[in-house]
Amino acid sequence: MATDAVLSPAATSTGGVVLLTVIAIAYGGTFLLRVTRGGVPTNDLQRSFFRAGHAHAGVLVILGLVVTLYADLAGLTGWAGSLSGLVLLAAILMPAGFFLSVIGKDPAAPNRLVVLVWAGAGCLVVGLLAAGIGLLTV
Repeated sequence: MATDAVLSPAATSTGGVVLLTVIAIAYGGTFLLRVTRGGVPTNDLQRSFFRAGHAHAGVLVILGLVVTLYADLAGLTGWAGSLSGLVLLAAILMPAGFFLSVIGKDPAAPNRLVVLVWAGAGCLVVGLLAAGIGLLTV
């Protein structure tokens, strides 16, 4: 079925920038390979958090793109359109929290920057609720 739907310039620009960040995420995978092969000295906590950060970055960036596409093509405006963008903010905050909270030599526990994981989780929930409710009420 053909459609006449066209993305807005803002969604097109956002999509282009976000797709370019996937290159950085893929490059981050090489760091993760060095970690798992013992090329970068890390403890178990760091390895776990680095894996979680990398996985969340990849999944949330793709989810953020999907939400952006749906919201834009459905013409979401107002609070739902604005808040749906929080999904992409979560794609920044959560991985940053995982990586930055275990920086250093042999940390025994995550530092205070682990709050970024929780802030990202909050953004994710609010963004998905806004997009979901907005799409159901368009």
